[in-house]
Amino acid sequence: NMVPLRVVTAYLHVFMHSRRHAKGLVYVERTKPLEQYTTEELYVRFRFGKADIEYLVNLLRPKLQHRTQRSHGLSVEDQILIALRFYACGTFYEVVGDYMGVVKSAVCDVVKDVSIALASLVNEFVSFPKDNQIAQAKRSFFLLGNMPNTIGAIDCTHVHIQAPRENEWEFINRKGRHSINVQLVCDADLIITNCVVKWPGSVHDARILRESALYRDLQTNRPDGVILGDSAYPLLPWLMTPFLTANTPAQARFNTAHCRARCAIERLNGVLKRRFACLNYLRAEPQKACNITLACIVLHNIATKHFLDQSDPNPTKKF
Repeated sequence: NMVPLRVVTAYLHVFMHSRRHAKGLVYVERTKPLEQYTTEELYVRFRFGKADIEYLVNLLRPKLQHRTQRSHGLSVEDQILIALRFYACGTFYEVVGDYMGVVKSAVCDVVKDVSIALASLVNEFVSFPKDNQIAQAKRSFFLLGNMPNTIGAIDCTHVHIQAPRENEWEFINRKGRHSINVQLVCDADLIITNCVVKWPGSVHDARILRESALYRDLQTNRPDGVILGDSAYPLLPWLMTPFLTANTPAQARFNTAHCRARCAIERLNGVLKRRFACLNYLRAEPQKACNITLACIVLHNIATKHFLDQSDPNPTKKF
């Protein structure tokens, strides 16, 4: 009573074909976060509330609406939510896709497209203080640490990435990890006023500053105020560093005030990576990592300015 081999083969063929056909018909319902979650829940999951997300949708619509075919037919709102979820949690694309109800390849495309769109707006949302903004910056820094005439604080932070395929050795930083070394300048309210996002992790902070447009501009047009930096930076007419050894009470007082005011940039680095956990480690090639970092910088300023405009006494409390 043996079943002929050709019958078994035919049965398996029909079975596997039906499985493939059924699999193709599987429909994963996409989530609707703006309908499902409260404002607080949206902040936890996406770092923005409903009104803020709608603002981002309108802001990026001209840059994203023509990419629907590339992004698997996703609406601009869907693209923004997928990217925000990735920035907020920094996990694998597949995990974000499962959460949002889309395939892994769609998440990859969306993160790339949204990051490029946001990065293109960096000059619109990141600007060094001018005119009346300078006076406000000085007041804020003086209240922060009794440091007069201060308009900014500067430091670098490393965004860790996977080992790149080209020039891998250039990206190894002093701690032996691959990274992008990101230069940031901020004000006392933790708003980023200047950024340089392009250098491998092996490059020293002082060189990044020396070869930046900010350095050339401030060397030529000395600002009405000073920037505070740590001992990794050179002492310049517009860049104040602490005394390496405080030999007098006056020098000790200066170092204390300098430290209290300069802590703004250290707080910023912490807030930025808590707000956008993806910046703790990016599984991406250097150029894509730079675009994602720029996108997070733009989003950080949008979020921080929004909270300040609402007179929030603690604009980072949700993060």
